[in-house]
Amino acid sequence: MSQFDIDSPENVARRKHGLEVLSRIDGEAGEAVIESLADISPALGHHVAAFSFGDIYDRPGLDPRSRQLVTLGMLTALGGCEPQLKVHIGAALNVGISRDEVVEALLHAAVYVGFPRALNATFVAREVFAERDAAV
Repeated sequence: MSQFDIDSPENVARRKHGLEVLSRIDGEAGEAVIESLADISPALGHHVAAFSFGDIYDRPGLDPRSRQLVTLGMLTALGGCEPQLKVHIGAALNVGISRDEVVEALLHAAVYVGFPRALNATFVAREVFAERDAAV
């Protein structure tokens, strides 16, 4: 079987592992992203789960907090990734990063990526915080 056959036993196992990691880190928001791809690109959903979370996020070199801080910085730097940033700000909170630390990380990013991107990221953080408060 081709390595690109997402239904091969090896890829099914990788996807299952990735979905477990995704659920642990991103919770329902991450699962919703994968589910939203089912009707348009199940292969993309597979790669997000299997590669991003199963192969990369679960590596031993960085703890989940460090990975989320890196992710927040990268998504802020890229700009235009506000939906993904929303999910990962939630994930940062899930792995023990405080709201103050999220805000500080986004402020720190302003030095390197500019104020417009740091502002956009900070507004996303405010939205995530408000949604979390409303859910309590």
